[in-house]
Amino acid sequence: MSDTRVPVRVALVGATGLIGREVIQRASASDDVRILGIARREAPLPAGARMEMFVAEPDKWGEVFEAARPRALICALGTTWKKAGRDEAAFRSVDHDLVLATAQAAHRAGVPNMVLVSAPGADPRAKSLYMRVKGETEAALSKVGFKRFDILHPGLLRGERVDDLRYAERAALIAAPLVDPLLSGSWQRFRSIDAGLVAEAALSLALRRAGGRFTHDNEALRRAARQWRQVRNMEAAE
Repeated sequence: MSDTRVPVRVALVGATGLIGREVIQRASASDDVRILGIARREAPLPAGARMEMFVAEPDKWGEVFEAARPRALICALGTTWKKAGRDEAAFRSVDHDLVLATAQAAHRAGVPNMVLVSAPGADPRAKSLYMRVKGETEAALSKVGFKRFDILHPGLLRGERVDDLRYAERAALIAAPLVDPLLSGSWQRFRSIDAGLVAEAALSLALRRAGGRFTHDNEALRRAARQWRQVRNMEAAE
């Protein structure tokens, strides 16, 4: 008897970043999920990617959500202080304004779930601009009205970035094997974590039915990723 399962559509914004590319690779190896990528411009995708890709200006993304009706939205959008030209307004326009506008468009289209890749230490009252904007974004998204909203707080991401050299991050990754064991207590949340594992957790959480708002640190992300792998192993055994 043929398998008639229809893959669940999951929208992804931020497809060209480290987490976005890992999400595409993991989903492409599964028959249960089909990624719907939405971006402002065309960009190379991981080899073997099985997905749909829509290129449009952000003010048209709502039309894509309306037409495709994805089950969930994974948001891995984000820029850096350097890429934003060290301009607060430019940084905020991506990490807050664009993320919020995208979430609102998805919610209006009836998308019930959202998974946001954020950062540990995100806090609207933080002194750091980066952490403050991340915290403000989380607070704003919590009011959008998704049935389920998952916030990911991965530590330092391990993985190969494409055309995105971050020298400070690279230095931190080199030091991570020595530094990670020294980070204890509340500092454990900043330990390094594999970007592929975070992507698996994002996919696992995107498919969950229970409602609510949830925040996931490294350990919670590992648990969610294990559940994703368990399902994939069961598929392979069938």
